[in-house]
Amino acid sequence: MKLKICGMKYNTVEVAQLQPDYLGFIFYKNSPRDFDDIIPELPKGINKVGVFVDEHVEVIVDKIEKHKLDVIQLHGYESPDICRLLKGTKKKIIKVFSIKDEFDFSVLDDYEDTCDYFLFDTKGKLPGGNGYTFNWDVLKDYPSTKPYFLSGGIGLDEIEKIKEFKQSEASKYCYAIDVNSKFEIEAGLKNIEELEKFKNEICHVERM
Repeated sequence: MKLKICGMKYNTVEVAQLQPDYLGFIFYKNSPRDFDDIIPELPKGINKVGVFVDEHVEVIVDKIEKHKLDVIQLHGYESPDICRLLKGTKKKIIKVFSIKDEFDFSVLDDYEDTCDYFLFDTKGKLPGGNGYTFNWDVLKDYPSTKPYFLSGGIGLDEIEKIKEFKQSEASKYCYAIDVNSKFEIEAGLKNIEELEKFKNEICHVERM
């Protein structure tokens, strides 16, 4: 199982030593994790993800060039047409959808051909970083074959729940786990010890 650590800001180099598959950098002024620095050189194999919320395409393209981003994560109400435009950058596209206790999966239909991954997180007051999980049972009805990231309030307390989820049919297309606020000392400052423990537990979980 792949691991994405999002909301990077202060101790990126130390987190990168854990060799996660993805590191997420949030480019959103209203976020306490808004990244306005230069991304340090990362070990090979780590994908740099730029996270945007209803941002202008021109700004996203500028950030791709400035930071040599590998992946674009769209965390707002971006249309399929915006996703299609950004496909022209040749970068992988993650489109985020928020869930609580139910979800109308038909909204995914128009995005099937315009993004590479879906990401499901918890519906809350903020676009991400709400700190609690949604009802993963909803994913039993996932109709697509597109790989998805599972996000939303995932921390050490969810390790056993994730292991159980990986044995369920709902996890068939779960490509990666995305973590953020539950592994922070403060916004953007990650707890290395807890992340290492989580990675060791989760990234070796096999599906039945």
